[in-house]
Amino acid sequence: MGWFDHTRKTAAPDESAKPGVKRPASALWSDGFGRLGTRSLQLIAILIVVIGVVYVITQLTLVFIPLSIALILAAAFHPFMHWMRRKGVPSALATWISLLAIVVVLGGVGYLIYVAVRNQLDELVDSAAQGIDQLYDWFLTLPFDISEEQISGFRDSAVDFLTSSQFGSGALAGVGAASNFLVGLFFMVVVLFYFLKDGPGIWEFMLRPFEGQQYARARRIGDKAVDTLGGYVRGTAAVAAVDAIGIGIVLFALQVPLALPLAVIVFVLAFIPLVGATLAGALAVLVALVANDPITAVWVLVAVVGVNQLEGNFLQPILMGRSLKLHPLVILVALTAGTILGGIVGAVLSVPIAAVAWGVISVWNGEHEPAWPAKQKRPEPQ
Repeated sequence: MGWFDHTRKTAAPDESAKPGVKRPASALWSDGFGRLGTRSLQLIAILIVVIGVVYVITQLTLVFIPLSIALILAAAFHPFMHWMRRKGVPSALATWISLLAIVVVLGGVGYLIYVAVRNQLDELVDSAAQGIDQLYDWFLTLPFDISEEQISGFRDSAVDFLTSSQFGSGALAGVGAASNFLVGLFFMVVVLFYFLKDGPGIWEFMLRPFEGQQYARARRIGDKAVDTLGGYVRGTAAVAAVDAIGIGIVLFALQVPLALPLAVIVFVLAFIPLVGATLAGALAVLVALVANDPITAVWVLVAVVGVNQLEGNFLQPILMGRSLKLHPLVILVALTAGTILGGIVGAVLSVPIAAVAWGVISVWNGEHEPAWPAKQKRPEPQ
């Protein structure tokens, strides 16, 4: 067999590549550009569906928000309901006990917030505004190349926000929205009752179209969602209570005025990950700076940093490590999107929803087998 042996078998030439020969339509989508076009069309379709879902949710907030809150509360009390049923308590009685416990706890917390903030909110806002003015004067003495116009613009924006209708006494206004609030509250309580009483049955009813592996996957998704939501709420409430008690004790010990409303604000804002505790701590430092002296403000700052470090390095990994396995960047993106779409309520709900989405992906193919794109393909760089 030589180099010039023309009797060798060679690959058959591509007839479609010859001039004048038309390629079949299916071949246009089989090459690299065709596959890229197919994936692009799929992504566009998914984005259209997501945009449509988000639009519907924003138009039906009176339904979506109470439904989400009821689902989260039901998931948080699911272990308590399961324990009572194992002890032989009738389902209806267990439901009423859980519902009354939720109403008492939430009502008590809401009443404490109202009482603590009602009479001292204006003073709190004035103290924060004066603190910003003092920081402004201090910034002017720094040897940095920052113009007075830049600092003044930032100060005016912050003070305008604190004294505007979006904050302070105007934040507690909203008489025109009272009817919507009452309707949403009633709807939430009714839905919560049925979630507590018939939650597993409702999920089983929704799984009727599935069977085999699809049914097993849907059951895993439901169990994971309930476990993630419940663990998130219970862990966040515990962390918020520790933050509020720790910072509140320091404020009382240093004789900082408005210590009680500041501790309440710390507890409420702790339900907003990453930024909530920072905002509450900054407010406490500003009040200490105005009402006491810079040394007291520094001690309050040290206490806030210490409590935040305790929370981030000890409490959250123990209390929330199993329910919230999200990178801080993912939390920040979810928080920003939720705030844009739903305001304060969206900021509170966005992170648990993102945690549930990741939980669903992590059990898509099995108890410890995530969906294929989420599987670890190689060791992560150190």
